[in-house]
Amino acid sequence: MVVLPYTVAFLLLCSLQTVKIANSQSFIGINYGQVADNLPPPSSTAKLLQSTSIQKVRLYGSDPAIIKALANTGIGIVIGTANGDIPGLASDPNFAKSWINTNVLPFYPASNIILITVGNEVMISNDQNLMNKLLPAMQHVQNALNDASLGGKIKVSTVHPMGVLKQSEPPSSGSFDPSYGDLMKGLLEFNSANGSPFAINPYPYFAYRSDARPETLAFCLFQPNAGRMDGNTKIKYMNMFDAQVDAVYSALNSMGFKNVEIVVAETGWPYKGDDNEVGPSIENAKAYNGNLIAHLRSMVGTPLMPGKSVDTYLFALYDEDLKPGPGSERSFGLFKTDLTMVYDVGLSKSSQVRANFMCISLVFRVFNSQVFYS
Repeated sequence: MVVLPYTVAFLLLCSLQTVKIANSQSFIGINYGQVADNLPPPSSTAKLLQSTSIQKVRLYGSDPAIIKALANTGIGIVIGTANGDIPGLASDPNFAKSWINTNVLPFYPASNIILITVGNEVMISNDQNLMNKLLPAMQHVQNALNDASLGGKIKVSTVHPMGVLKQSEPPSSGSFDPSYGDLMKGLLEFNSANGSPFAINPYPYFAYRSDARPETLAFCLFQPNAGRMDGNTKIKYMNMFDAQVDAVYSALNSMGFKNVEIVVAETGWPYKGDDNEVGPSIENAKAYNGNLIAHLRSMVGTPLMPGKSVDTYLFALYDEDLKPGPGSERSFGLFKTDLTMVYDVGLSKSSQVRANFMCISLVFRVFNSQVFYS
C-alpha cells in the first residue's frame, strides 16, 4: 500500500496540531476554593486535575495538604495570604519570612508554587488602612523570597476586581479609578520592577446581570452577535471577555505599564441560582466556559493583545456549599465533589484523545480515494 506524500503530510499536521494543543495549555488554570464542608481529599483532587488539561491551580490560602498533594504533578500552584495577614506582613519583615518558611520552603520545588497573591480584592475593601499596607506587605513577601533565593522563581502580586476601573467602555478608554491614585501606581511599579502579573477578576456574567438583554447574553457567551464597536480604535468586539481584558490593558497603558502581564485570576458562570436571579443555567455556564476555553486554545488573543492567550483561572473547581449570598454563589463548580463533571467543557484529556482520533479518522476517510495498492 502506498500513500501519497501530501496525505502523509496532512496526517502528520493533524497529529502535530493535537500535540501542540495538548502541550500549550499552560494558560488554563482553575480556582480551588475551600468554603465548603464536603470537598474530596486533596489526593483525589490532584488525580482529577492530572486527568485534565488544567495546568495551574489557584488557592485562596496555603493549605499544606493540598500543596503537598500537588507535588511532582507539574501543576503550577498559586497560593495566597489572607487579607487579615496584610497588617502583620506590612509591619514585620520577620512575619513575612516566617510565612515563606512555613508555606513555601517545605514544599518547593516538588510542589510547583509559581505565584503568591497578597490579599484578595483589597482595593475595594473600603479599608484605607488595609489598602495603605498592601504594598509594604507585598514588598516584605518579595524580600523574604529574595532572601530564600526564590525571588526570580516565585512571583508576588495581589488580585483586583474589575471595580478598580473607573471606565471600561469602550475598551480603549479603560482607566483606573483616580481615587486610588498613588496606591495603584505603587502596586504597578512593584509589578513592573519584579516581573509579576496584574491579576484581575473579569466576569461577563455580572455584566449581563446588569444588562439582561438577549444581545448582551450572546455577547457575553461568545455566541453570534452584532458586536460592539470601539469608536476610538474602530475595532469591533465580538465578546465581553476580550472587551474587559482590553479595558484592563488600556488602563495599564494609560499609566505607562502596558508591559505588565495581565492574568485573569477568576472568571466563570454559575450553572444554577435562585428563582429571582438572571443568567444562571447549565446551558449558559457550559456555553461561557466552553467557548472561553476554545477561545483561549485558539491563541487568537484579544484585539489589543493579539497572538497570545492570557493566563486564565476558571472559577471554580468545585461548588462551595458554605458560601453566603444568593444560590449562584454556591454554583460555579465545574466538577462535583464525587469528581464527576457538572457539565463537559472539553477539559478532560480523554476528550482530547477522542478529538484526535476523530481528526485522524476523518483524514483517512477524506483521502481514502488516494490510497493505491501495488
